Amino acid sequence: MLSRFFGTDHSRILLAQRLVLGLVMFPHGAQKLLGWFGGYGFAGTMGFFTGTMHIPAPLAFLVIVSEFFGSLALIAGLGTRLAALGAAAVMIGAVLTSHLDNGFFMNWFGQQKGEGFEYHLLALALAVPLVVEGAGARSADAWLRQRRAAAPILAAAA
Repeated sequence: MLSRFFGTDHSRILLAQRLVLGLVMFPHGAQKLLGWFGGYGFAGTMGFFTGTMHIPAPLAFLVIVSEFFGSLALIAGLGTRLAALGAAAVMIGAVLTSHLDNGFFMNWFGQQKGEGFEYHLLALALAVPLVVEGAGARSADAWLRQRRAAAPILAAAA
């Protein structure tokens, strides 16, 4: 089971997808958890999610944690499948709760009431292959799998 969870090949395409998704998600997570980049921080975000949007507190907590720590995990390539699944779930949830009624396009010129869901589809397109295929090259997942595979060989040699 763990072998499959950490399994990946040495794809540089997956590496690029993982880094882009992690780097794009990080500021959003930092806004929600730390208040960086003009965000409201943990308390403000929890208050908005639970009070205004009526999202259950455990789910709101998972969104914040997934965006912040999941983005760091993606950048490191650690637990990539879980982190990418979290990012995908956050994107689907954002579309369904906030962006679907605003149409496809982002609000580039301020002429609609809110943001559309095109950004979320792009994030999903980055996340889904990572869930299916793993982290790719230069990932902690690949390193952990390699060490785990080498452990029985080293034990037998001793």
